[in-house]
Amino acid sequence: MLKDKKILLHVTGSIACYKACELANLLVKEGAEVQISLSDGALKFLQPAVFEGLTHKKALTQNMFACEPDCIPHITLAQKWADLIMIYPASANCISRLACGLSDDLFGAVFLANNFDKPVLLAPAMNSNMFAHPAVQENLKKLESWGTKILPTDEGRLACGSVGKGKLISPETAVEFIKESV
Repeated sequence: MLKDKKILLHVTGSIACYKACELANLLVKEGAEVQISLSDGALKFLQPAVFEGLTHKKALTQNMFACEPDCIPHITLAQKWADLIMIYPASANCISRLACGLSDDLFGAVFLANNFDKPVLLAPAMNSNMFAHPAVQENLKKLESWGTKILPTDEGRLACGSVGKGKLISPETAVEFIKESV
């Protein structure tokens, strides 16, 4: 079902970002071509080489001009390459930046250049109090009203030790949402 589909997988700086490795692996096993984009926060948890080994593609960082030979990677990725854009995990910071339309990094520019011509899926991951905060909830509603598909969070034990909403959905569940959307 995902054979030859092109998935742009943006990974943000959440402790749950290690699950993005398994998501990338599952997508490749399903026949998808996966391009990884890593936020600066994600780079504090994971190295690009992990994803490069799984996808056989150079992972993109947020330096818009490091994508040689493509001088306009945000346009190419959003309008010509990707069949679907997945943000997994989506940190509170990423959600806020996207809702404000910030495009001072590669993924922010990709998000604006896409303008919802291709499906955008967002899987939140954060502490329960952060997830429930009015700013995060308003930003999620804004993104949804623009066309972003906001995926549910799981409920359970979080990295901080508390139990509640905000837990990142499993990679297997994310794959099912992707299949429904392409």
